[in-house]
Amino acid sequence: MDKASHLSEDWLRMAGTYTLEYGPRVLQAIAILVVGWFAANFARGLVRRVLVRADTAPVLVGFLSSLSQFALKAFVVIAAISKLGVETASFVAVLGAGAFAVGLALQGSLSNFAAGVMLMIFRPFKVGDYVEAGGTAGTVEEVGVFAATLRTGDNKRIIVANASITGGNITNYSANSTRRVDMVFGIGYDDDIAEARRVIAAILEADERVMSDPEPLIAVGALGESSVELQVRPWVATGDYWGVFRDTQEAVKLAFDGAGISLPYPHREVRVHQMS
Repeated sequence: MDKASHLSEDWLRMAGTYTLEYGPRVLQAIAILVVGWFAANFARGLVRRVLVRADTAPVLVGFLSSLSQFALKAFVVIAAISKLGVETASFVAVLGAGAFAVGLALQGSLSNFAAGVMLMIFRPFKVGDYVEAGGTAGTVEEVGVFAATLRTGDNKRIIVANASITGGNITNYSANSTRRVDMVFGIGYDDDIAEARRVIAAILEADERVMSDPEPLIAVGALGESSVELQVRPWVATGDYWGVFRDTQEAVKLAFDGAGISLPYPHREVRVHQMS
C-alpha cells in the first residue's frame, strides 16, 4: 500500500511538473491557432475586396485570395508547433525542398500561370478584343490562368498558352475607338490626278462612316513602274474598319470606270519567233 501511494505521488508530481512546464505552451499554441485561423479568414476577405475594387479578373480574385489564406494558415500552424518547442527548421526545409521539386516538375505550367497573372493585371486586351498574339490572330473569348482562347475569323477556336502571348508582341486592333484605313489605288500616267482625287474624295464624303476630323488623306504615294499610286487614308470607328475598306475598294473601281480613269494592271507580252 505504501509502495502504491508512493507511485501515485510520483505520478502526480510528474504531472504537475509537466503541466506547469508545458501547459502555458499548449495554451499559447491553441491561442495562436485560433487567432491565426480567424486572421487568415479575415485576410482572405480583405484581399478579395481589394482585388474586386481594383476590377481584377474574377479568376485571379479567387486564386489570390485563397492563396493568401493558405499561406497565412501554413504560417500559423508552423508558429503553433514552434511554440510547443518542436524544432521547425527541418520541417520548413522539407517543405521548401518539396516545393522546389514540384516547381521543377511544373516549370512550364508555372510559366504560363505567371504570364496569366501578368495578363490579368496589366490587361493588354480584354474579352471581345481582336488581337494578334502568340503567333495567331482572333477575337478573345476567354483569358484563363494558364491559356487564352481566341476565335478566328473563320470560327475556329485556338487555345494559346499565356507564356507564348507575353513572350512576343501583342497587337490589339480593338484597343482604340478609331482606326485609319490604309488603301492604295493606282491610276495610269495619262490619267488626271486631280480628277482621280476628286472622285475618291466624293466617295469618302458620301460614306457616313468616314470621319471628317481628321480629314481623309488622298495623296500621291509613289510613281510605280506602270501606275501612279494614290494613298487613301480615311479615319473610321474601329468597328467600321473592314466595312469601309471593302466598300471603298468596290466604289472606287466603279467610279473610275464611269469617269474613264484607268486602273493599270501588269501586262505580259509574249513574242513567238518562228524559225525558218
